[in-house]
Amino acid sequence: MLKDVSWPEDRSYRSGSEFKPYEFYQDALMNSTILDLLLGYFSTSAIHLLSLGFATFISKGGKLRMLINDVLSEKDKEAVLLGKSSFVSSTLVDLSDFKSIKDSLDEYGNHFFECIAWLINQDRIQLKVIRPKEGKGISHYKSGVFGDGINKVGFKASCNFTSYGLLSNLEEIEIYILGDDLRSDKFILKQDKYFEEIYSERADFVEYVPVEEIQAIIINTFANKDIDELLVQEKELLNLKKRYLKLDKHKELKPVFIAEGDSDYLLPKFPYKEGPRDYQIKAYDNWIANGYKGLFAMATGTGKTITALNCVLQEFRIQNQYNFVVLVPTIALADQWYEEATQKFNYTDIVICSSKHLGWEARVNQFGRNFIIGSNNNFGLIVTYATFRGLKFQTTWERNFKGFFSLLTLIADEAHTLGSAKLLKILPVKINKRIGLSATPERVYDATGQELLCNFFNAFPPHYTFVYNMQQAINDKILCKYYYYPVMVSLEPDELDAYRSITKKLAKYIDSVTGRYRESPAVSRLLIERKNVIHKARQKESTLLEIVDRIGPDKFKYVFIYVPEGNSANYDEQDTTISDEDDMRIVNRYTSLLYQQHHFKMRKFLGDTQDREAILSQFRNGEIDAVLAMKCLDEGVDVPRTQYAVFCSSTGNPRQYVQRRGRVLRFHKNKPYAYIYDMVVKPPVDITQGQSQEHKVEKNILMGELKRLINFAALAENKMQVMKSLEDLASIYEIDIYEMMNSELDLYEI
Repeated sequence: MLKDVSWPEDRSYRSGSEFKPYEFYQDALMNSTILDLLLGYFSTSAIHLLSLGFATFISKGGKLRMLINDVLSEKDKEAVLLGKSSFVSSTLVDLSDFKSIKDSLDEYGNHFFECIAWLINQDRIQLKVIRPKEGKGISHYKSGVFGDGINKVGFKASCNFTSYGLLSNLEEIEIYILGDDLRSDKFILKQDKYFEEIYSERADFVEYVPVEEIQAIIINTFANKDIDELLVQEKELLNLKKRYLKLDKHKELKPVFIAEGDSDYLLPKFPYKEGPRDYQIKAYDNWIANGYKGLFAMATGTGKTITALNCVLQEFRIQNQYNFVVLVPTIALADQWYEEATQKFNYTDIVICSSKHLGWEARVNQFGRNFIIGSNNNFGLIVTYATFRGLKFQTTWERNFKGFFSLLTLIADEAHTLGSAKLLKILPVKINKRIGLSATPERVYDATGQELLCNFFNAFPPHYTFVYNMQQAINDKILCKYYYYPVMVSLEPDELDAYRSITKKLAKYIDSVTGRYRESPAVSRLLIERKNVIHKARQKESTLLEIVDRIGPDKFKYVFIYVPEGNSANYDEQDTTISDEDDMRIVNRYTSLLYQQHHFKMRKFLGDTQDREAILSQFRNGEIDAVLAMKCLDEGVDVPRTQYAVFCSSTGNPRQYVQRRGRVLRFHKNKPYAYIYDMVVKPPVDITQGQSQEHKVEKNILMGELKRLINFAALAENKMQVMKSLEDLASIYEIDIYEMMNSELDLYEI
C-alpha cells in the first residue's frame, strides 16, 4: 500500500538526484489500485517504460482514468479507437495474470498496442479527451492522484507522461501525501474535486472531444519539443528502457514479486501458509450446513474478519468467482477490512463506499455492466451502514445488481447494528449467502430487532451457527490470560445530590406492571443526565493516579485509558464520530493530570482523530506510554501490544465492555498477561433500600453493573480475589454474586 513506500523526506523527485521522476511512478503504481491523471501530452510509451509497475497495478485490479489533450501519436490514436470499438479480441490477455500483462506491455509492437486497446475496452484504462473551450491551444496539465482505497498521494510534475519526459529530460515532481499536513490534504482534496468536475463533463471551461477527432501526429507536422516526445521510435524506446533496467533502484524493486513463473500468486489466497485454524474451518462447514446463512458469535480478537473472508475464499475455489458485500459501522473499520482483503487475501477490485470515499458509484455501475455482458467480474464492496442506508447506495445497487443478487455474499460485521429499526426495513433479503459477525449478537432491550435479525441469518441463541467464546480463545492461546481489578469510586456530595434529584424525577415514570421506566423523551433525557453524573464523577481523576501507583510509574507503558464519554455514535446514521467541546475538555483534563504528575508520553485517540494509524504505530513501537481513548477503540482496532487497560467509565451494554476487553487480550509474544482496571461508581446505599418501585428499578440497574463485574471476573486469573472484594457491596443490596457467577460460567459450557 502507499503508506509502505519510503517517500523522499522533502517530498520531491528530480532528474539526476537520488529520487528520480520515473521511480515515483514505479513505486506509486506498484502500491496503488487507483490513478487519476490530468495530463497534457500523453504517450503509451510511458506505460511501456513502466511495464513492471503497470502490470502490477492492472493485475491487482487497478484502474487508470486520464484526461488528455487531443494530440496523440498515430499508433496511440489507433489503439484508443480500437479500444472504444467492439472489435477487440476478448481473449487477448488475462487481466489478473501479472506475467501475461507484463509480457504484453514489454513488447513495443503490434501486440503492445492491442493490449492497450484491450485495457481501454475493459475500462481498465479510461480516458476523456479535452481542449480549452475558448481560443487556441491544448490542455497542458501534469498532475494526478494515486490511491489504494485508503491512502492517497497527489503530485504535480514538470514532465510529460511520456518515456522521454520520464527519462531523458531534466524534470521534477512534487508530491503531496494525505495526512502529511494541511497543505497536502488541501491539495489532494482540490485535485480530486477538479478532476471529477472535468471527468464528469460538468466543466464549462473545456471542450470534450470525441475520440474520432483526436489529431494523429505525423513527423514534421509540428515543430514542438513536446510533440517530438510522442514520436518515439521502437529502437530508441528499447535503448531507453535498457538503460533504465540497469539502474540499482529498479533491481531492488523486482524482489517484491513472487517468481514470475508462479501463475497462481495473484489469485486470492489464505494469508498464512499453515492455512485456516480448525475453528475457522468449522465455521465455514457450519455455515454451509445451515444453508449458507449464519451468525458467527466470536470473541473479540479471534479473527472474525479472516474467518468470514475465508468463507468467500473457499467458495471462490469452487465457483471461480467472488462477489461479496461487507457492511461495517465505521470508516476506520472499512479501511481495516480493505487492508485485510487486499493485502492478506489478495482480493482485487475492492471498493469502499462511505461518506469519505468518493467515486464508488462509478465502480458499482461498472460491476453491474460486467454482470450484464457476462465478463469476468470479481469484486468486493465494503460499505458503512450509514452509506448502505442512504438513497444513493440503495438506488445504485438495486439498479446494477437487479437479477444478480443471488451471486453475492453478504458479510455484516458488528451484525447487531443491522437489527436497528431503520436498517431492518432494507434488509438485503435477495442475497442468499449471509454471514453475520459479532462478539455480542444480542440486541439489549430490543427483543423485536433481535428476533428479526436472527431470522434473517437463520441463527438463534445461545448456539448460533458458530460460537467461539473467550474461554475457548484463551485456552487456545488466541487471547492471553488476564487479571481483573474493579476499583470503587464514590460520588462527591454535590454529585450525590444531583444523582438523587434525577432519580426522584425518574420515579414518576416507572411502569407499575413491568417495573421499568416507560418510554418517553423525558425519561431518555433524565437517564442521560444521570449517566453523565456517573461517567464524570470527579473522584475518578484521583482514582486514576492511584491506579498508576498500583501499576508502578516505571511500568506504566502500553496502556489504553478509556476516559468518560458522552453519547455513543448511532452507526446506522453516521460512519464517523465527532468530538464536541465537552469531550475535548474531559480528555484534555485527564491527559494534563497524568502529564503533570508523571510526565508520561501520551496521545489522544478520539472518534474523529485523523492520524490514527500514526498514533497506533507509535504505541506499538513503544514511542508513547499511553493512549487516552474516547468514542473509539470499541470496534475494529487491533493493537496486540496493549498490556494495561483502565476503564474510567463503561456503559451497561455488554457490547461495549466485551469489545474493550477483547482489544486488551489480543495475544502478543511479549505479553504473558493483560491487566484490566475498571472504575465502578458506588451508588448511594439508600437508593437501593426499601420495597418501593423506585428502589426495585434502581436495584435492577445495580444488578446490571454487577453483571458486568462478574462477566469480567469469571475468566480472570484472580477470580476468587475479585469475588471476595465484591461480597460486602453485594450483601448491602442482598445480591447473591456467587449465584450470578455460576450462571455466567454456565454460558461457557454451551
